[in-house]
Amino acid sequence: MLDDFLIRAALAGLGVALVAALLGCFVLWRRMAYFGDATAHSALLGVALSLGFEVSILVGVTATTLAMGLAITTLSGRRTGTDTLLGALAHSALAAGLLAVSLIPGGARLDLEAYLFGDILSVSRMDVGLIWAGAALVSAALLWRWQALLLSIISPDLARASGLNPRRENLVLVFALALTVAVAIKVVGALLITALLILPAAAARPLTRTPEAMAALAVAFAAISALGGLRLSYAWDSPTGPTIVCTAAVIFALTALSRRLLQKAA
Repeated sequence: MLDDFLIRAALAGLGVALVAALLGCFVLWRRMAYFGDATAHSALLGVALSLGFEVSILVGVTATTLAMGLAITTLSGRRTGTDTLLGALAHSALAAGLLAVSLIPGGARLDLEAYLFGDILSVSRMDVGLIWAGAALVSAALLWRWQALLLSIISPDLARASGLNPRRENLVLVFALALTVAVAIKVVGALLITALLILPAAAARPLTRTPEAMAALAVAFAAISALGGLRLSYAWDSPTGPTIVCTAAVIFALTALSRRLLQKAA
């Protein structure tokens, strides 16, 4: 069955959708959207370093995105404003990645579009296995620390009084975000992964009342976006990564519109 490239693409899309939607809820609750954007932009530098040192792309991208996340966490709150810091690091990392790719041997032959916007149709069986392994690891970590993460986001002081360390819980999210970007870069690319993190969770938020319900509905929306986008891409012969993100954007627009209509009717 895995010899069919569409089956592999569907499995890869579902794996990324599962973990992106679950993590995306915490990204919204923690207001880490720009943090996620900066982390994702550093992925291309990880690709270049992987090629330069001849190591796995997954290892290189995970190391680079994790380093970016830790750097932002360490530098945030100092003299430089957080928004300025995120903007500077995000665009600097992207530019450094593009420059590094052009300088390394063989970099000129690298298909940059595949890493910037994804190339889900070219995933191999090994890619599918790595995506699902990464998705399982991140999902397990988030579910294991679910209550601790929620409490640290809602009230850091109450979390400390309960014996939790909010900084440590934030590092869990940083690691989860780094690994998610690494496994998702093949599917939607470094420039679009933040959208897949945010849109399903944002679409689910107006329709739910509890964190658990929001996470479940976000996963459903992300799965619909992945499979629906893949189907539309195949039918229209359009780029798959952007089509998946556009499908998620349409779902978000529909849920936002339905919420407004319901409010007016009430």
